[in-house]
Amino acid sequence: MNDAWSADSDRAAALDVADPLAPFRADFAIPTSRAVSGDPSADAGPCVYLTGNSLGLMPLATTAAVARELEDWAALGVEGHTRGRDPWVSSAERVREGLASLVGATPAEVSAMNTLTVNIHLLMVSFYRPTRERFTIIIEDGAFPSDAYAVASQARWHGFDPARAVVRVGPREGESQVRTEDVISAIERERPALVMLGGVNYRTGQWFDMGAITRAGRDAGAVVGWDLAHAAGNVPLRLHEWGVDFAAWCSYKYLNAGPGAVAGLYVHERHARDRTLPRFEGWWGHDAASRFRMPDEFRPEPDAAAWALSNPPILSLAPLKVSLGLFARAGMDRLRDKSLRLTAFMESMLRRVPGVRVLTPADPDARGCQLSIEVAGASRETQRSLLSRGVVCDYREPGILRAAPVPLYNSFRDAWRFARALDDVVRGGGCGDGSGDGGGA
Repeated sequence: MNDAWSADSDRAAALDVADPLAPFRADFAIPTSRAVSGDPSADAGPCVYLTGNSLGLMPLATTAAVARELEDWAALGVEGHTRGRDPWVSSAERVREGLASLVGATPAEVSAMNTLTVNIHLLMVSFYRPTRERFTIIIEDGAFPSDAYAVASQARWHGFDPARAVVRVGPREGESQVRTEDVISAIERERPALVMLGGVNYRTGQWFDMGAITRAGRDAGAVVGWDLAHAAGNVPLRLHEWGVDFAAWCSYKYLNAGPGAVAGLYVHERHARDRTLPRFEGWWGHDAASRFRMPDEFRPEPDAAAWALSNPPILSLAPLKVSLGLFARAGMDRLRDKSLRLTAFMESMLRRVPGVRVLTPADPDARGCQLSIEVAGASRETQRSLLSRGVVCDYREPGILRAAPVPLYNSFRDAWRFARALDDVVRGGGCGDGSGDGGGA
């Protein structure tokens, strides 16, 4: 190990000792290098897990939380709805305050239900109301495919050609990020029916100026919604203050609720209380006070819960409750402070690796914890070479590695180990051709 890497190893160790959030790492199950590499001779110690932007690690208390629901089911059967230790009939209500604090909303403006793209479609039923004169939808070029599919299919459903109805705003020639002024110019030019971007772009890690874009969209008479899959639990959000019309997010990335976990949605109170708003309706969105009288006519809940269709998935809510408890203890302000320092430290390490270019904005206010890096000659073989060294990150074509040092459980030592392993792979020629798939959004 050269002197520079050795000195930085010492610096990482000192930063970890001084980190007030370091104890939270012990609340998570961290896979071993041996397990993730599949090599029985590999180190049995914890791996460097940098894919919380794809699937968050499991809080250790999750096992007991899920077991508790199973025990109540076994002991009480249907009576668990009202007599369980965490009665199922109101289980979703008990995550609203925690979700609201993470996205900057009131509890009445948020709800846990369904999955991300289902919620996007349900929200677009209410908020994409195109006319012949005004029907375009603005998204970012490079949006996650599910968002692109959703808006195209909604435009088609309303009788519009997606090639004309969906307007993509991309980076300028030679740039990797979308400029805020270009998004605002597109809004002013198009006068769209809907603006719907990803709060943090999944591929580049760019955090859009959500406040400025929301203001511009609403000033132009458009509805503004956000996909927060890579933003919720990653960056500080103020949806209510910004005047965002609607938003949706998943809970299996930064919110650590497990694979396929229940998702969330937000509807600003000015809409949530509007009973004339069109929506798809289901029993669980009916006013709770009269829901079990089984009335013939739908009467919506007077808040975001009106968009619910079915009763909540109890086993999926249990891990989310555990994770939200950890966020409440840590505090989003403290997590953001560590994220800024941890991500900057990892970036400084990566700039030493030859052939590496960071695509994520250098401005801390324009990114969360994810760094997307372009590595000369990189392929899926690069990802596998890192995996064999106990480093878990993901790969996106062409030649992009994504690594997210999550402040709840990643350490400065993790950031150092990743950069050091990547340097070893690059200098050792481990960036050859490869094939295969893996990883979520």
